[in-house]
Amino acid sequence: MLDYALTFLTDELNGYLVTRTASDSVKASLSRVVDEAGKYAFDIDSISCSIISIEEERLLKSHLPDYSTINGRHVVRPPELKLNLQILFAANFTHYDQALKYISYVLMFFQSHPIFSSDTHPALSPAIGKLSMELLSLNFEQLNQMWAFIGAKQLPSAVYRVRMVTLQDTADSAVKPPITTIRTTIQRR
Repeated sequence: MLDYALTFLTDELNGYLVTRTASDSVKASLSRVVDEAGKYAFDIDSISCSIISIEEERLLKSHLPDYSTINGRHVVRPPELKLNLQILFAANFTHYDQALKYISYVLMFFQSHPIFSSDTHPALSPAIGKLSMELLSLNFEQLNQMWAFIGAKQLPSAVYRVRMVTLQDTADSAVKPPITTIRTTIQRR
């Protein structure tokens, strides 16, 4: 599901870039920021989209399994895992002003499209349901730590928190016949 969510976001961003620039020469792509040698792992004159952190949404955490009836059987599945992702959009351009221009496009796109749902965006998988974009404002120390953690020199970039990617194992943990009758006995004392 993580790959579907990020592919959806980059596809939507690429569509926006084409309408704004009337060209498809610059694209956002899923990519790690640096390779094993410490060099940028994505092309020059492009935008990288990379997960830098995955955190569990603890406020809406479900501890109980899902119960449903499928084809007349009582099916039990593990509870959904709700995640928030921190995503880095980094612009690697030969000319610094172009990098700033395209990071501005990223910011404008997510400012005008802060929520994506499968109802309004048919390309978004119904299993994902809804994605909410929140721009994170990192201070100098946090920026320094993030880029040091990644192992690269700073590029014009923006970090977003994507709420709420939901993962659930589709394998049934238990399948039982449904409850069809209930019997009670009342006794006097």
